[in-house]
Amino acid sequence: MKYSMDPTRAFTKNVKRLIVKVGTAVVTRGDGRLALGRLGALCEQLKELNSRGYEVILVTSGAVGLGRQRLRYRRVANSSFADLQNPQYEFDGKACAAVGQSSLMALYDTMFSQLDVTSSQLLVTDNVFKNEGFRKQLSDTVNSLLNLRVIPVFNENDAVSTRKAPYQDSSGIFWDNDSLAGLLALELKADLLVMLSDVEGLYSGPPSDPKSKLIHTYIKKKHQGEITFGDKSRLGRGGMTAKVEAAVCAADAGIPVVITSGYATDNIIKVLQGEHLGTLFHKDAHLWTLVREVGACEMAVAARESSRQLQALQTQERKKILLDIADALEANESLIMVENEADVAAAQEAGYEKSLISRLALKPGKASTYILRSRISSLAKSVRKLAEMEEPIARVLSRVEISDGLVLEKTSSPLGVLLVVFESRPDALVQIASLAIRSGNGLLLKGGKEAKRSNVILHKVITSAIPDSVGDKLIGHVTSREEIPDLLKLDGVIDLVIPRGSNKLVSEIKSLTKIPVLGHADGVCHVYVDKLANMDMARRIIHDAKIDYPAACNTMETLLVHKDLVHNGGLNELIIELQSEDVTLRGGPRASTFLNIAEATSLHHEYSSMACTIEIVDDVKAAIDHIHQHGSAHTECIITEDSEAAETFLHQVDSAAVFHNASTRFCDGARFGLGAEVGISTSRIHARGPVGVEGLLTTRWILRGHGQVVDGDKGVNYTHMILPL
Repeated sequence: MKYSMDPTRAFTKNVKRLIVKVGTAVVTRGDGRLALGRLGALCEQLKELNSRGYEVILVTSGAVGLGRQRLRYRRVANSSFADLQNPQYEFDGKACAAVGQSSLMALYDTMFSQLDVTSSQLLVTDNVFKNEGFRKQLSDTVNSLLNLRVIPVFNENDAVSTRKAPYQDSSGIFWDNDSLAGLLALELKADLLVMLSDVEGLYSGPPSDPKSKLIHTYIKKKHQGEITFGDKSRLGRGGMTAKVEAAVCAADAGIPVVITSGYATDNIIKVLQGEHLGTLFHKDAHLWTLVREVGACEMAVAARESSRQLQALQTQERKKILLDIADALEANESLIMVENEADVAAAQEAGYEKSLISRLALKPGKASTYILRSRISSLAKSVRKLAEMEEPIARVLSRVEISDGLVLEKTSSPLGVLLVVFESRPDALVQIASLAIRSGNGLLLKGGKEAKRSNVILHKVITSAIPDSVGDKLIGHVTSREEIPDLLKLDGVIDLVIPRGSNKLVSEIKSLTKIPVLGHADGVCHVYVDKLANMDMARRIIHDAKIDYPAACNTMETLLVHKDLVHNGGLNELIIELQSEDVTLRGGPRASTFLNIAEATSLHHEYSSMACTIEIVDDVKAAIDHIHQHGSAHTECIITEDSEAAETFLHQVDSAAVFHNASTRFCDGARFGLGAEVGISTSRIHARGPVGVEGLLTTRWILRGHGQVVDGDKGVNYTHMILPL
């Protein structure tokens, strides 16, 4: 769903006191042992919030599971061989709680102490909350601790609790740590309750079921009867059912609740920054104006249906769509610029890096030092070039006569539906959409939030030029990052995912989907200047490769120099060329010592700015080895007049693009004559380098016959004769 307001951002602005509840499945691993990495990340988040002035209260499960694991270890250590042959035994849950509680708190105390934070333990039972005096004293104690910047850590005292299964009944005040967290939210007047689970939030069914969808905002009237719950917690008493009941209770009392994943390292902080993660519970959720937005699966299916309508058009009709898009871009340039300038201004105010702002801007100005002209005119030009290209769909690639009168054709075919997730650059939306149309594919687009207004207007301009016979659903615009996990599950509908952005973005997407992923994570491009290089040429190429557009992925990030240039003055010429443009230089181990410059923190580093690494190598073989060890397989260049060295470099460097005596900036779909690019791929399957129309096509076979049958191959004379196209 999409809302006419941003509910998460609205209430997180005023949060002062929050309660964080962490479940057993987050605190422990599958074998019952503590998940130290997740606990450490949790404590680091709470320390960060504590230092920012938030009043943080932690409710933690895990004592029973930890105690059981410790007692099991002790039993094994003290058992005879005969005892080990019959390991069937069960521990008393209260004994487990007593043993595990001290260990759990000792661990929290140690972790918080390392972060210079003080924590305190408060064990409670159901019965004590029936006492008004206790409740007042509890509130006073917690307020005192919070005033001292101490983090109170609550847990139900299972060791002495008189409650027995079933834990939930009409007489209970709370019956597990989930309901305890909800109760404490009310008692201590919290502004927010965050419940950490082992899944991303509340789903419409068991999370393992691919048909289940993440519910971003819980509306009691709508969802109460629709949800099918999976299994309970593997170790704790609760599970998602208990969390939802506690969340509904707290939300009805006016305390917002968010159920989200405790496996992520920063979800609590992200929620407080206004990001809509997991599932939100709020008393006013039913009052928010709902604007129906096409669901992830429906959007993908609609894109596929529209793509089939697109493929059914004649070549000239598909060509006209692209020409109309180019005209629409130019006709709406002023409107596009207004929205883009608003994005740039917001990015500057938010303190984004200059490299990101330069990618974001669609015209030159203070925000974009390196862009020489408006990108709208060049984008329109590239769209028209795509339109004039040879028809890519249903092209006959080969024709073979299998046997007399039986002809087999191999033809080009669209992939189907593409999902492209990109950051920063709104011009990428135009290129990707145009390539999808030219190749006959359906498309789902998700751009970065920093280019939100630019992407919205560009999508509107482009889809307005698509005829009704195809439909504007050919290109779906995904506006919320919360929809991405749902889309990445649609391996039966989406055929290829293309992430364009940071290493982190690409890695996250690969880890979340079964759909094939095409793209590159880094652009660590090298230029190697050989001992027989023409130095005038070398200076020009290096100037262009670094200065022309430092934020681009095909920019030179590492300069490799033959050792002979150190002594004949060649290296000094190159350094002067870079320093005259205020390029910050970092050195590899050899160069930093010789040049007396700071050593690079990593030889695999994409600066995306006016900075680069320099290193000295012995020869072309050493340069190749350096590239293979520290590069990203994007684009590499050798500058030399030695044809043998050049051929060695061109044939042995295993990157997507390898150049001789030419700037790395030529690695671009438009410059390669592809019209545009959907991205640059450094993978070795399907497509490499700039990916244009051909990279968005697959093949299929068409067989034409006259009633032939196999019948065990009796009487079939296979000729396999190649026919002219």
